[in-house]
Amino acid sequence: MKSAVILFPGLNRDRDMLTALEQITGHKPHAVWHGDADLPKVDLIVVPGGFSYGDYLRAGAIAARSPALAQVKKHADAGGLTLGICNGFQILTEAGLLPGALMRNRDLKFLCKTIHLKAENTSSAFTNQYADTPVVPCPIAHHDGNYTIDPDGLKELQDNDRIAFRYCDADGNTDVAANPNGSIDNIAGILNKRGNVLGMMPHPENLIEKAHGGIQGRMIFESLVKAVA
Repeated sequence: MKSAVILFPGLNRDRDMLTALEQITGHKPHAVWHGDADLPKVDLIVVPGGFSYGDYLRAGAIAARSPALAQVKKHADAGGLTLGICNGFQILTEAGLLPGALMRNRDLKFLCKTIHLKAENTSSAFTNQYADTPVVPCPIAHHDGNYTIDPDGLKELQDNDRIAFRYCDADGNTDVAANPNGSIDNIAGILNKRGNVLGMMPHPENLIEKAHGGIQGRMIFESLVKAVA
């Protein structure tokens, strides 16, 4: 699987993502600067996490207007696999590739801890390896991770199996107590209508080696490798 990672000033998970992709796919990803108008031909484009442009205007708002994002949109519109994590999720919503918006966390505090995720859709290109292990731990690190969408938009996500991940407890319960940031319906990640674009707040790229405390984060990348193969 060939991949590319978009780089913005202010990111802090780009190297983590580059390392994760290389370890799991066996191919060194392309690192693409946000000002580049040309992207290499790849199977997967990743918009990683961090704080592009310091989030001084609105999380992801400036990055969404970059030359590289115009090419990411073309890639996604053509059916290319596209993954946005944390700030990358925010950027994809700001660019119109995914519906809804990411608001300030419910308690107005930055969150950096390990939570549990439940894979609600285990048939997508991003989640096919979660069928036997739908509940996994995963780190989060965000201040604006409170996903919101209007009632009609939420119903569309629910009715069409577009909620990829929900926040849950270790037993898979998706109740208020397991929701770290106030996201509507405990949503932690969503798919576009076509199923080739995923945005999620948690950081699977930070749980790919035993030294990290677990390897459950590898599942999303292994799902992509299988889908491409």
